[in-house]
Amino acid sequence: MELIDIGANLGHESFQHDFADVLARARDAGVIHMVVTGASREGSREALRLAQEHPDLLSATAGVHPHHALEVTEEGMAELRALHALPEIVAVGECGLDYFRDFSPRPAQRNAFERQLQLAVECGKPLFLHQRDAHDDFMAMMRNFDGRLNNAVVHCFTGSKKECFEYLDADYYIGITGWLCDERRGQHLRDIVPHIPANRLMIETDSPYLLPRSIKPKPKQHRNEPMYLKHIVEELAKDRRESVAETAGTSTLNAREFFGLKDTGIP
Repeated sequence: MELIDIGANLGHESFQHDFADVLARARDAGVIHMVVTGASREGSREALRLAQEHPDLLSATAGVHPHHALEVTEEGMAELRALHALPEIVAVGECGLDYFRDFSPRPAQRNAFERQLQLAVECGKPLFLHQRDAHDDFMAMMRNFDGRLNNAVVHCFTGSKKECFEYLDADYYIGITGWLCDERRGQHLRDIVPHIPANRLMIETDSPYLLPRSIKPKPKQHRNEPMYLKHIVEELAKDRRESVAETAGTSTLNAREFFGLKDTGIP
């Protein structure tokens, strides 16, 4: 089984003390490639650094999460444009809207999102998207760019069936995480994932967050890491009533094509 983790926050400080071991455990679990999430200016620089140090195993995104929307200044956009000139950066994001936390003012969030959508038009790279409790505004802004964007994936999808179908109608990809494995919050996802077409499905851990609660026995460390992607795939395959090999194969093929990894020599 060959897996690609499309969203891992490997620049997080919790990985600093055992980073090499984390990569080794991922490889042993069948993860052949990981896309390191850049969610701030500093985080995007760190994601690039990791991808450059491990080009056979890591790629990176570069963007500004809505929590950090105030970073999207003229200087910030110039830095993002420079990052997206580099081949290790394979998507624009993590970007979008988050009205659940509201860590940044909503007008600032919308401004940051619009500027990064324009960046995606300019550089032609796909979008790695975040949306929480802001679906209507999110879709309205995306529709303003209809016909001008490359592919887009709604990362860490946790929404409703209606939201999922609207994303699919717009030809977006859906990223599924260990949220699926949370008996408290993720049960509704188990009813939704069978409806996601195979050619629109991708998988991710969102490490170090969202450790799958269904892992037995529970790890002593409550940190999630890419090695647990295999567990997510197994749960996802069960809900989709297909073999683990089928779920793994289609999601890996989708990730290769979405991020252009098939053109880089990555196995």
